[in-house]
Amino acid sequence: MFDNQSTEFSGNSGSLKTDYEMLTNRMHEDSKSETMTRYLSSCHSFKTSLWVSSTYFTEGLPYMITRILSSVYFTDIGVREAYLGFLNFLGLPWNFKFLWAPFLDIFGTKRRWLIQIQLAITLFVLTIAILAGIDHSSVIPFRSSLIAFLFSALAFIAATNDVAIDAYYMEGLKSQAEQASYTGHRVMAYRIAVIYARSVLVGIAGVANWFYGFGAGALTMLIFLLLHHLLLPRFEAERTGTRDRWPAIRQKLTDSFLTYFKQERVVLILAFVATYKLGDEILFSMNTPFLLRELGIAKTQLAWIAGFVGSFGAIAGTWLGAWWIGKRGLKKTIWPLTLLMNINILAYLILSEGKPSPSETSGITLIAIVHAYENIASGLGSAALMIYLMRLCSPQFKAAHFAIGSAIMSLGSTFIGGFGGIIVEKLGYTNLFLIGFASTIPSMVLLFWLPLKEKPA
Repeated sequence: MFDNQSTEFSGNSGSLKTDYEMLTNRMHEDSKSETMTRYLSSCHSFKTSLWVSSTYFTEGLPYMITRILSSVYFTDIGVREAYLGFLNFLGLPWNFKFLWAPFLDIFGTKRRWLIQIQLAITLFVLTIAILAGIDHSSVIPFRSSLIAFLFSALAFIAATNDVAIDAYYMEGLKSQAEQASYTGHRVMAYRIAVIYARSVLVGIAGVANWFYGFGAGALTMLIFLLLHHLLLPRFEAERTGTRDRWPAIRQKLTDSFLTYFKQERVVLILAFVATYKLGDEILFSMNTPFLLRELGIAKTQLAWIAGFVGSFGAIAGTWLGAWWIGKRGLKKTIWPLTLLMNINILAYLILSEGKPSPSETSGITLIAIVHAYENIASGLGSAALMIYLMRLCSPQFKAAHFAIGSAIMSLGSTFIGGFGGIIVEKLGYTNLFLIGFASTIPSMVLLFWLPLKEKPA
């Protein structure tokens, strides 16, 4: 009897051992599977971070070359203030890019558009570099006019590059959660491009000449172009039947416009959006000529003042403004943010009237402090306006509504800023800054009646 029980126990023990081994093996396999899943997820996140960062760096760099380096270059070669002011009109393609943006949805893929546009940008910047490197006494008397024409064409190409990159981003990251999770990479990559253009490219031009300054920009674009051509993921197939899709696309485009302009108190909203940053933009419209020509700072000094001090100030101001709004709400913070943004314009009167010497430590320190304060305050106001524009967007047409709002936001400043050079020639920089401060009053008056939407809890 005991032998039978012993045999039975022994058999059960063997069965339990087998079950334990199977459970252990399964747990081991599950652990390996979980580790592999985490590894693959980590690899995917890393690759996504790379292409998001690289594409948004190449969105910021062409913009900076077109809008900022053009102003530094033409100021450096002695172009009069009236014509320098006209360079603000180079911002018009960014105001109106939403008009031709649908064509990127109709023809080809976002990846193909992105690569072909960046090839064109590289060639244009290289051509500008070659022309800028030619001696002033050369046989090309219309050199400056030709470079101005190339910058005008480059503005349209660079604005379309923005459209292609934003669309590629939304094509690659389908969910709003994914898009939101990589927003930090977008912003930081774009800001790095701003710092790179303002500091490195301007610094190279200051130490060497403009052929090397613009040439470094063209070489940088070429490197990223090759990387994008070889490594950018393919998220969509080539489109077919575009003629059949055009009526639906046209209807959607029409609806996106109509729904935006059918908002309650839309006239008040449009007037506020168009004037909110007007004074700040008038100040910035002639900022480069003011620093280089009126105050006499060198290009190498401009490289660190605008490139590092100004750029980091703008980043800090934007982050601080967004944090403050997130903590206290837009209704409670928009007034203090607006006042901080607008009052800082008067700080530039200290520079225009006192004219501190950039060759003295005290002088260059004062210039850097005022410039930093201006950029921090501008960032605070930008955060308020960006969040307000997002609150105006319908969920169905979020991208289109934000594009329309951002276009209206800078339209007035582009046009008025374009005549900033004429104002300087006629009235001087002090009066330009006073006009800029006076331009802040309409938006502050409108703010009393502006409908403000808080984000639902």
